[in-house]
Amino acid sequence: MSHRIEREFWGRPLVIETGRMARQADGAVYLQFGETAVLVAAVAERKRSNLPFFPLTVEYREKSYAAGKFPGGFYKREGRPGDKETVSARQIDRPLRPLFPDGFQNETQVACFIISADQENDADVLGMLGASAALSLSPIPWNGPIAGVRIGRLDGEWVINPTFQQLEFSETDIVVAGTEDSIVMVEGAAVEISEDLFIEALEVAHEAIRELIDLQKELVEMAGGAPEPFEWEGPDIPEGLEDAVREAAEARVQEALNLPSKDERNQALSALRDQLTEELAERYPDHLQQVGEATRALEKNVMRRQILERGERVDGRALDQIRPITCEVGVLPRPHGSALFTRGQTQALAVTTLGTVSDEQRIDSIDVLEETSKSFMLHYNFPPFSVGEVRRFRGPGRREIGHGMLAERALQPLLPPYDEFPYTIRIVSDILESNGSSSMASVCGGSLSMMDAGVPLRAAVAGIAMGLIEEGGQTAVLTDILGIEDALGDMDFKVAGTEQGITAIQMDNKSGGLEVAVLRQALERAHQARLHILEIMARTLPRPRSELSEHAPRIITVEIDPDKIGKVIGPKGKTIRAIQDETGAEINIEDSGVVTISSPGGEGGERARQMIEALVEEPEVGRVYEGVVKNTTSFGAFVEILPGVEGLCHISELEDKRTENTEDVVKSGDRVRVKLLAINEKGQLKLSRKAVLAAEQN
Repeated sequence: MSHRIEREFWGRPLVIETGRMARQADGAVYLQFGETAVLVAAVAERKRSNLPFFPLTVEYREKSYAAGKFPGGFYKREGRPGDKETVSARQIDRPLRPLFPDGFQNETQVACFIISADQENDADVLGMLGASAALSLSPIPWNGPIAGVRIGRLDGEWVINPTFQQLEFSETDIVVAGTEDSIVMVEGAAVEISEDLFIEALEVAHEAIRELIDLQKELVEMAGGAPEPFEWEGPDIPEGLEDAVREAAEARVQEALNLPSKDERNQALSALRDQLTEELAERYPDHLQQVGEATRALEKNVMRRQILERGERVDGRALDQIRPITCEVGVLPRPHGSALFTRGQTQALAVTTLGTVSDEQRIDSIDVLEETSKSFMLHYNFPPFSVGEVRRFRGPGRREIGHGMLAERALQPLLPPYDEFPYTIRIVSDILESNGSSSMASVCGGSLSMMDAGVPLRAAVAGIAMGLIEEGGQTAVLTDILGIEDALGDMDFKVAGTEQGITAIQMDNKSGGLEVAVLRQALERAHQARLHILEIMARTLPRPRSELSEHAPRIITVEIDPDKIGKVIGPKGKTIRAIQDETGAEINIEDSGVVTISSPGGEGGERARQMIEALVEEPEVGRVYEGVVKNTTSFGAFVEILPGVEGLCHISELEDKRTENTEDVVKSGDRVRVKLLAINEKGQLKLSRKAVLAAEQN
């Protein structure tokens, strides 16, 4: 039996339905907002997995048929997910994960299919709502519901779930997820908004979230109430094992955690786990895996207690202290721009490459009918050696794509307008060392790298990662978190921006939700940290370089009449190829008539510009031209004054005396200076050599 609710939500119809599709899943819902629709199904295994972590997978897949399109490629079927799908899957995963019960390790999958796309409403927040509803309708143990909304700001007013068209003019593009009482996840970008404005956005978004949670509760009641959660096995920990681990290892864990170096700390903790396993092997021979898990739990407890009770971090820093920072620019001789940003044991090598319109990334998305292009991109790479490990090198994973997208969004608002700086910009951030907040190191390095390349950024951008320890009514906010503080803490809150405000933000937490007051405190600390980092960056490179690298292409933009594009291209591309061959420049022409000319040096591009302008130039009466005699007749000579533009210099206009024979004065192929006297109603040009000679004599 199907159950359906229809509501008006921020001016558009919202439909949520269950019981009609995917009925063999543990929970499934169909949602529609406007004419964008998603199907979300949730399923969990009934047996506990043997994996040492909770195996939750969220799949977000856009179907080409949703927009009435065929998939690209030879096979004409959907392949691996694109960047938008990957980021959306992570965005849905992050608010769901902390709400599963501690110790639950049954394999769980949430699949979100985008099955209709209206090119107005983004499906990602709809997928988040559907994932929560599907889990709430299922017997899978879960402490939801949650909901997510996107919040924009247009003309000083907040807008929930703005359309794609509205987002083009919005100051913010922030996705907020939460429960009835708290915020669980935040991710998005903004145009240098203040911390106070960001908090206001969270509060407005939370009101809309509560409305969507009430809607889910209504659907669950309509469907007969929430099913009884199925029985699941928790970790098999024998009585007394955790006490035995604590008695045997607490002091040694404390000592190992406070070693100053990450490598020393990791080696000491690894050796301690091995020792403890040997020591307790006789008492717990069948539970050695649980000994390791109990040891890691002890490490977490000791670190958190040390921070909350004594305000001491494992590397000896104060709670609001940033690790030592060094910045270098121009570190590589050939690339167009480069920077090495190091903060403690986290290091990013950021390299900027400038290209032309032909280097833009082409994107075929169901969110728009036509193919679009992207002229700014940041690619983040996390090689295994950055953490001292040996692993196979593969293509970018979900984490790398997500981190790159976050850093890209942090920098994008500060780019110059494309018509002022018509370059395609690619930044690659290779993480050479990692001990926390490598994505924010990519923001800092990327900003310096672009400035080194001569990209006229409006302002430098820096980022910082904040952490949180919250337990027993005590709270500690940490500035510039280490990897271990991220892993064992309750929050990873990344904030990037300029001196003026926030440009990108991402918050995850593991405790099931945070109050706005805690986020406000973290934002205030992040603001101070950001200013500190920007000051250090400014000492290295206070402003973008005034000149581009000698190795970067030079780009010239020319606008021509769209009706004359064919003249520039020529028959079968003959004319434009001839210009490119002669000058060595690359030429791209848009349908609007914008011509982009690029060349390794400025000379070839300038020559190509002159040739194109000559091709499309309109003849001007009264102007003197230097032309080529194309043909002679008994009544005069035909002279080409502009490419493809010829006029007649009558025999009487060749010189200031009577001329009997045209070829006594000029022959085919001669270069002559002539003045354009008139253009008749048929468009024919009347030229005079005599007028030029008279002017020269005077």
